[in-house]
Amino acid sequence: MAINKNHEFEDLDGFKCAIVEKNATPARVEFLKPLLTGNGYTVVVVKSPPPKTAAPKAAAAAATTEPAEAPPPLPDTYTIGVTDLTFNPVNALFGRLLRTANGHIVTPAYWEQKDRESHDEVPYYEYNTTKQE
Repeated sequence: MAINKNHEFEDLDGFKCAIVEKNATPARVEFLKPLLTGNGYTVVVVKSPPPKTAAPKAAAAAATTEPAEAPPPLPDTYTIGVTDLTFNPVNALFGRLLRTANGHIVTPAYWEQKDRESHDEVPYYEYNTTKQE
């Protein structure tokens, strides 16, 4: 069991895995799987279970004489994990341990898919905002 929500474990397809991300879209899986595989991790992806439906609403709908509207179908989501149980996505990202296919360090903006390319930037702990002369 995880000590906190930053380092979760689950059995995925019979493998004990460190969870990278839950409820990921298919596009997110296509982004993360090659990135993690390229960094030497064995990636396991399984379909996430559907969310539980609200029982009070279903009971109230059954009590009325009107036919209930069918809820829209939910999109498929996936759980992404790696078999290396020491992997922690937060530590890997901020510890600058992950690299892109072209050798650049994975930045938070790249991980969150806000930037198309990862730009090596000066780490926050080496950046000096005040000039000392």
